[in-house]
Amino acid sequence: MLQKRLQERIDKKKQTLDDLRPLPAAALQRLQDEILIEWTYHSNAIEGNTLTLQETRLILETGLTIGGKSLREHFEVTNHRSAIHFVQGLVEDHQPLTPVVVRQIHHLVLAHIDDVSAGQYRRLPVRIAGSALTPPDAWEIERLMLEWGDWLGGESRLLHPVARAALAHHRLVAIHPFIDGNGRTARLAMNLLLMQEGYPPTIIQQNNRGQYYRVLAQADSHQDAALVNFVGRAVERSLTLYLDACTPRTAPPAAKEQWISMREAADGTPYSQEYLSLLARTGRLEAVKRGRNWMTTRRAVEEYQASVG
Repeated sequence: MLQKRLQERIDKKKQTLDDLRPLPAAALQRLQDEILIEWTYHSNAIEGNTLTLQETRLILETGLTIGGKSLREHFEVTNHRSAIHFVQGLVEDHQPLTPVVVRQIHHLVLAHIDDVSAGQYRRLPVRIAGSALTPPDAWEIERLMLEWGDWLGGESRLLHPVARAALAHHRLVAIHPFIDGNGRTARLAMNLLLMQEGYPPTIIQQNNRGQYYRVLAQADSHQDAALVNFVGRAVERSLTLYLDACTPRTAPPAAKEQWISMREAADGTPYSQEYLSLLARTGRLEAVKRGRNWMTTRRAVEEYQASVG
């Protein structure tokens, strides 16, 4: 289900990260602080929150309120931080993800926003904006969530951890068990599963919102590969970030290991900058996105070229 080259890179980077454990405390704390802010910003922005990344940072770090922004948007930020802390506690205590835990996560997501619905399965029909999928009727939710929990504790364990987390996230969104907050809750649940397997938190970025919704729609039609590989590329980004921050540096990286633009990487190869960017977007070439631009290494391009002869 995961594209072969992408899975190989994920597995290799995960093993390298495991070999570095215990990770340097100072570097790990800085990473966790930054990821909490970015995870909160991007997950909320996907759902329509208009606070910027810098405004989100100010709320979380100083407690300031932002003029012109609604109280709900402020609560979405502080609630998401509480939910992340709860998820981190579950990982530390080795607590499994269950339907009850999903409701606890959702209660934190909607606290002070809709206390009546927080943590409660919906009792009303809903539609998912922009989706052709009609969520199940309210009276089916209890049964479907129990089945989701059984799948999670049973046959899903045969899957690669990244595929398992991605599909658990999609199945939860498809059930749409709550009147609001389903997306944020599902992404928190996905990261709980990944973190339990030793992966760093993975962020679905707001600028990938359109692609995110497209691959979810494909999964609605039982075409799961696009979603799994979309999540896989996000997992690889997080692994790269952790490795860059936690790997001891006693000398400058070799020239072939330095991150360079796609324009630079294309020099001296049979590939154009646009083609290398396409390979990066589809996970066939090891790359990271810095801002809006893809970066890769000469080693990665050489490995891709060798793999296709």
